[in-house]
Amino acid sequence: MLTVTSISRHFGDHRVLHDVSFEVRPGRMTGFLGANGAGKTTTMRIILGVLAPHGGSVTWNGEPVTGSLRQRFGYMPEERGLYPKMKVAEQVAWLGQLHGLDRATARRNTEELLDQLDLASRADDKLEDLSLGNQQRVQVAAALVHDPVLLILDEPFSGLDPIAVDVVLGVLRERAAQGVPVLFSSHQLAIVEQLCDDLVILSGGTIAASGDREQLRREHGTERWELVVDSDAGWLRDLAGVRVVDLDGPRAVFELTGGTSDQDVLKAALGKGAVRSFTPVLPSLEEIFKEAI
Repeated sequence: MLTVTSISRHFGDHRVLHDVSFEVRPGRMTGFLGANGAGKTTTMRIILGVLAPHGGSVTWNGEPVTGSLRQRFGYMPEERGLYPKMKVAEQVAWLGQLHGLDRATARRNTEELLDQLDLASRADDKLEDLSLGNQQRVQVAAALVHDPVLLILDEPFSGLDPIAVDVVLGVLRERAAQGVPVLFSSHQLAIVEQLCDDLVILSGGTIAASGDREQLRREHGTERWELVVDSDAGWLRDLAGVRVVDLDGPRAVFELTGGTSDQDVLKAALGKGAVRSFTPVLPSLEEIFKEAI
């Protein structure tokens, strides 16, 4: 498990991070969110040892992170950092060797990854001859080729079409299922909501919200419910303690404003006829993000 404890960082008089703490747990996908300039990339670079914190610590299973351990981490930067004139398979295998793999293992892992990422037919092409989306897939392969114990991905879905997103999601889920902790940032909140188990939201260099995704949805939720009945649900507008948020014939979304419970509304609905569904409405990740920052 990766543990970030009270890290801080400044550049001159500009404070970039202040007292940032969170965990990335084994087998879980942690979405790392924040507006531009919130400090996400700086945090990732501190974890990787590219930058030193001005306070706090980064540990792996309770022990300080060493250079040899960082060699076993997988990192995908937001900026493409591969060699454009080098062939795809040759480059990924070479990067695997730089991380300590022998040549045969590096080649075998490369073949498997390129096949998983639907790039096997482009193995002997130069990187510069690939589309930007396929170059992004190669970057994912480069981060995974050495079987890392931790994955840190900065905007891994940038430039990917929906089919490519699904391919990359499948590969990342497979690694998480094997117990690898995964920390990834993305501005594509729909993908984060689909993929992540945990969330860390940065705002102005500090933690605005963090924790299990569903727990955060419950914590940030309001007394909002969805009711579906057989007939028009407009009668809800006349019910005390209820504010209708959305109404579309037999379907209504409403909030409880005080004095009336969800059971009171359900009882009233049953008095009007059949109730097809009655469920709490939890906030979307986008709503939580906007509220947090």
